[in-house]
Amino acid sequence: MNARFFSLDNQWNVVHLPNRPNGFGVLVLGDKEHFVEGSTSLWIQHTGRRQLIQSLLDKGYTVFYSNLYGRHWGSDKALRLAKQLYHLIMKQEILNKHIHLLAEGMGALLALKLMESNEDCFRCAAFLNPCLDFRAYWEQEKQNKFFYKRLVKEINLAYSIEEDLIDDWIKGLPKLTDHQSTIPMKIWAMTNNMSHYPILHSKHYEEHRQRLGAPISLSLYLPEKQFLFERSLVHFFEENQKVL
Repeated sequence: MNARFFSLDNQWNVVHLPNRPNGFGVLVLGDKEHFVEGSTSLWIQHTGRRQLIQSLLDKGYTVFYSNLYGRHWGSDKALRLAKQLYHLIMKQEILNKHIHLLAEGMGALLALKLMESNEDCFRCAAFLNPCLDFRAYWEQEKQNKFFYKRLVKEINLAYSIEEDLIDDWIKGLPKLTDHQSTIPMKIWAMTNNMSHYPILHSKHYEEHRQRLGAPISLSLYLPEKQFLFERSLVHFFEENQKVL
């Protein structure tokens, strides 16, 4: 892969450059295990994710992403950095200003915020096993003492909220139905995903978008098919490039 690594606000970032650019960019927002270091990333090391990135590069897409402070859970500082990265890439590369979003798991929380605050920057969004309802995820994690304690610490670091105040803070978060963006979207969700149950996240969001009059496409797949939908993803992006 032709990759360029650089630091922004003490966070490592990377841009993957195709051999034959098609003029369109893809911003990737990773899940909990996502990371970018000085010369590597999860999307380079993990076979399935690497294959997905390579398929986008082969089609001419410029792909870029950031470490975003680790487990950010859609924090405001991660949102600011994602916007900074977008504007920097737009200055450095010759790309159409309207880019694609590719978000996995936790990254969907940040993607929803970007779609609400900077809708004009994005032409469509592709979600993989997304966490779309942070309230529902919080209640789910409460059932497991170990994961709950870890999540409390992660939210404390991401949002600088005292641990004993987090429960009340969660209750004040926007509901899933508060999101009003109508950007074209396609979701791929694994049928037995234990972290982000499709019925709690993807299915509820699908119903919400239906009520908004901007339906989305939801595809459920089996675990053995994970990261094997490159053609479908590329086709979805290409369908949303007809209007420049």
